[in-house]
Amino acid sequence: MPIAAYRCEDWFSREQQQLFSRLWQFAAPRMLLSTPNAFVRRRIGLLDVVVQNIGGKIIAFENVCAHRQSPIQTEPQGVRALVCPYHAWRYGAQGEVLNIPAQDTCYKFSSTERSQLGLRTFKVFEFGQLVFINTQAEPLNFYEQFDADAVQSLRQASEIFDDEVLVTRFECQFNWKLAYENLRDSLHPQFVHSRTVYKQVKFEARIDEAELSKAYSYHRTGANTTSEHLRWLRSFSGGGPNEPMVKMPRYQWHDYVQRYGNDDWYLNWLMYPNLHIASGSAGYSFIIEHHVPVSARRTDLWVYYVTGRKKRKYPTSAAVLMAHLRGAEKVLAEDIAIMEKVQQNLSPDRSITTGAFEYSNSAIERWYLDTMEGHHAI
Repeated sequence: MPIAAYRCEDWFSREQQQLFSRLWQFAAPRMLLSTPNAFVRRRIGLLDVVVQNIGGKIIAFENVCAHRQSPIQTEPQGVRALVCPYHAWRYGAQGEVLNIPAQDTCYKFSSTERSQLGLRTFKVFEFGQLVFINTQAEPLNFYEQFDADAVQSLRQASEIFDDEVLVTRFECQFNWKLAYENLRDSLHPQFVHSRTVYKQVKFEARIDEAELSKAYSYHRTGANTTSEHLRWLRSFSGGGPNEPMVKMPRYQWHDYVQRYGNDDWYLNWLMYPNLHIASGSAGYSFIIEHHVPVSARRTDLWVYYVTGRKKRKYPTSAAVLMAHLRGAEKVLAEDIAIMEKVQQNLSPDRSITTGAFEYSNSAIERWYLDTMEGHHAI
């Protein structure tokens, strides 16, 4: 792709409008929203969005008060009513204004004026323990973006997620596309992660000749119809058992939680454009990685750690999650370091060379450019 796609802020702004504002976006794991007034605040495309539990229902709003455009929720996540901190306007489940303090003495809105005030709401789609939103008034059908088998597989895995979640965020100095390219690169682990995850999982860069030929043909010609364009989009998401684990460690806490599956395999799901879920413990615990574009050269990586649902409470559950954080941070730090160095070196004066094993990225690049150039609508 053009180097500008990784470096240029004008390109980034257009990308947010033509891609991220139209696709379904992961918002948060449902476990963070299980109690009344629980919320998460996230950036979706170019918008500040709050996703909140109101009366047991998950609702997504633009996080901008109708009065003076103050953000209503100011923390990344928490439990708090939908009340603006500036002048205490309170909102309901439809985004309507429920209460304006000093309405009769200070604002004096007519009933008609008040009825026209409110928050913009967005569509929400939940499956298993995962919450997605779309900011379009008439969004793309969820199953036009994601393959039904991939959704079903991930639903089954996420349904056993425990309600104890550890959340952290990394501010990364690279374009989000470098992350999806890296996640689809099964050759780099033996070099970048030789001292960490590669000791347990021997990732292999396999080439399916039929898929290689199909991807190269698509890269040359693109899709002929919008329907074909969307079929390729669905093909970019999927996952499940990835590679066998040659050194599967056993811990006592495994006996206390539900497990997804029964085989000692590394589990790996990718949901285009920017969600990655994996299990380096063969289904006993999971890491959710959400790459949120902030600018052309910055990506916020939100990471959630969770085990399988507890069969019974055990006193070391928080320590287990912290151990996962420490282990995952080592692997993530290796990836982040190499991607930040790549970002620094990207220059229009140099070309990027790719190999046959990167054929899935080749197809994604063609789809991305066709979308950005308006050849097919989404």
